[in-house]
Amino acid sequence: MFEIGFDPDKYIELQSKHILERINENQCERLYLEFGGKLVHDKHAMRVLPGFDENAKIKLLQKMQQQTEIIICIYAGDIMTNKTRQDFGITYDLEVLRLIDTFRKYQLEINSVVVTRYEDAPAVNMFISKLERRGIKTYKHYFTKGYPTDVDTIVSDEGYGANPYIEVTKPLVVVTGPGGGSGKLATSLSQLYHDHRRGKKVRYAKFETFPIWNLPLKHPVNIAYEAATADLRDINMIDSFHLEAYGEMTVNYNRDIDVFPIVKRIIEKITGAESEYKSPTDMGVNMAGYGIINDEVCQEAAKQEIIRRYLIAECDYKKGKISEQSLERSKLLMNEVGGDVHQRAVVRPAQEYAEKKRNCDKRYENVVVMALQLNNGEIVTGRSSRRMVAAAAAILNGIKKLAGMDDEALLITPEVLGTLQHLKTHVLNSDRTSLNLEEVLMALSISGTQKEAARLAAEKLTELNGCKAHCTAILSDTDEQTLRALGIDTTSDPEYVTTNLYTN
Repeated sequence: MFEIGFDPDKYIELQSKHILERINENQCERLYLEFGGKLVHDKHAMRVLPGFDENAKIKLLQKMQQQTEIIICIYAGDIMTNKTRQDFGITYDLEVLRLIDTFRKYQLEINSVVVTRYEDAPAVNMFISKLERRGIKTYKHYFTKGYPTDVDTIVSDEGYGANPYIEVTKPLVVVTGPGGGSGKLATSLSQLYHDHRRGKKVRYAKFETFPIWNLPLKHPVNIAYEAATADLRDINMIDSFHLEAYGEMTVNYNRDIDVFPIVKRIIEKITGAESEYKSPTDMGVNMAGYGIINDEVCQEAAKQEIIRRYLIAECDYKKGKISEQSLERSKLLMNEVGGDVHQRAVVRPAQEYAEKKRNCDKRYENVVVMALQLNNGEIVTGRSSRRMVAAAAAILNGIKKLAGMDDEALLITPEVLGTLQHLKTHVLNSDRTSLNLEEVLMALSISGTQKEAARLAAEKLTELNGCKAHCTAILSDTDEQTLRALGIDTTSDPEYVTTNLYTN
């Protein structure tokens, strides 16, 4: 069922070659490469470019590890507000720690962490102390005086000169962060200023995977980027600077286009020479467009991603995480590609089964259903019960199907489930009586020591990676995290299981 639309090997080969060319051009001593988007675990790229390796970017850096060191930026405000990365459900400060561990796993050198637009706040200072006590060098960069209009002040001892210089030694310095607005550009330009004052010939470039500059403006892959950043209000645009300079239509996004004249003037002020870049597209080093080998497959995958983003936006709006304006933008983008929530294959089966159960018996008035699409295209469902949540029922039914077992096969005895429920409610004093997905999987693993069927079914859990699911109610954080750990792409209807405020 899974069709490939992207060649990851071709992409890594072209991308690494292009970055090396940037380093070696014009007798450059050092290239500061700002990495936008996700350097590792880029699941968005994996979803819209089927075949894309979610760790492709870090693997190409691993090929150049002898020449590379990494600076990680995090905006102080994101630490104070506990901003969260949606893909993993963890805050940006924890994402920095995760990134460090991941880079080390790939034998990539971590130079330091920079807290940008530093504020003297307890949460920020605690984060810095945590890093320093673990041997991670940290720097504090402040809001740049004069930014964005007063270039003379920006490029002076009062502007970039007020930031401490980050001591670097390698020819490729990757500047990355846990998400957008982390201060990567300001950090790169600050380093450019300090290096030029030291007489070094250095350059700046940007690696932003999306939007893909050499795809049409309204290509679904590029629209999917807008859907992913609806809360940031990013808008794809034709790069007018590139069109004027070269007569070539390329795509960029509003923030890069808006800031380009300022960045160009800053670079020219720093270097004392005309900028080598005539457009935001010139600054980029992204070769992702050349890795597409089946455009039709990528277009359909991108359309599915736009629908997925709308479903997530509906739930985030219900939770109070995003504004009504962000939700409306997500809906407009879905409409733009002719999308509808029921084009996501798992939505209608979940909703129809829930409606059927509710209509046939009042006992099922509050029933929750999850539909799970296996990688072979088959769809199974599971409903909530007094024993377990819908997600757990759907997963058990899914692995039974994969193991070739009858739908009625008993994997976990009622006695085991009852014992766990007693522990949960009477010992641990939980308000929720139904077992969540993690608890049911633990029960399955334990049952596998006694029952052959349970053991065989549990072995099929790894085959759920890449599957899609939809639930008729908003998932608990625990179930959401467990499904994510299994590699299941899950969406929900924007409805809570109960009217309780705290337990929801």
